[in-house]
Amino acid sequence: MKMIEIQPLTRAAFAAFGDVIEMEDAHSYPINAGKCVRYHDLAKVEATGEEAKTMISWLRGEPYALPLELKMVERHPLGSQAFVPLSNHPFLVVAARETDKGPSDPVAFRTRPGQGVNIWRNVWHGILTPLDGVSDFIVVDRGGKGVNLEEHFYEEVFLIR
Repeated sequence: MKMIEIQPLTRAAFAAFGDVIEMEDAHSYPINAGKCVRYHDLAKVEATGEEAKTMISWLRGEPYALPLELKMVERHPLGSQAFVPLSNHPFLVVAARETDKGPSDPVAFRTRPGQGVNIWRNVWHGILTPLDGVSDFIVVDRGGKGVNLEEHFYEEVFLIR
């Protein structure tokens, strides 16, 4: 079994896989007569293919315990997938690069309060993995015709800790 050490989620560390959605260091400006601040253009939403549309959904996830065995990653070839937490519980973000033999060994990130992610179209990633408590998320992803899910099962199990 291969070990994967969880690292903190930062824009630089996650740059090959998507966007970190957070207010810190984001372009912002006042709106609504100065009573609101807009943190602008935090993620690139992608939706392609026949009858593609962007959807907003609400998910409630049960927490996972660490260490965690990882056997599978998935990707969405027709659209990005953003997860914006509505609770202060961290969640685990797993991603892998594309190689000529399929996904690489994965990397794992732990979010801190106020961070979400947008996983770009066609990027291998783990499933939604809340930590420390039941967690709600707003999810922005693609709907429409076509197969928008591919799964890859690794030959060897990874242990994320």
